Amino acid sequence: MLEIIVWIIIIALFIASFAGVIFPIIPSPLVLWVGFLLYHFVLNAEELTWFFWVAMAVLTVILIVSDIIANSYFVKKYGGSKWGERGAAIAVIIGSFIIPPFGILIIPFVAVLVIELMQERTLQEAIRASIGSLIGFLGGAAAKVVIQLAMIVWFFIVIIF
Repeated sequence: MLEIIVWIIIIALFIASFAGVIFPIIPSPLVLWVGFLLYHFVLNAEELTWFFWVAMAVLTVILIVSDIIANSYFVKKYGGSKWGERGAAIAVIIGSFIIPPFGILIIPFVAVLVIELMQERTLQEAIRASIGSLIGFLGGAAAKVVIQLAMIVWFFIVIIF
């Protein structure tokens, strides 16, 4: 019975990690790691090898950095300023609480638009930077989903085979 409960919790944690894509306040990597550690310390301490743990650590770093890099890269690529980049990052977090899940798209777009206009950019330049923010968020979100899926699939492959 304990094993079934632990498996339900692990699967719930893995599913919850994807909520972090829509609600950035949820630490997806931490939620995944709690699932891995729960399996290791409660169900089977011998199955997950050092190679698995190192690989998960590397993927965790990539998971965290991918979001930041994607956002920064696309805001820059589309002509946004440093303030626009920073504003987009903060606005994603704020937007996750305001009209979720649409707030994480709308609030950063509007925030970058306003920030760029305040820096005396043309409306066209400000809209372009805002679009970069949107593409950056979507690119980072897609990367997070792919990396998290890879981590979860790897976990199941290791414990099944």
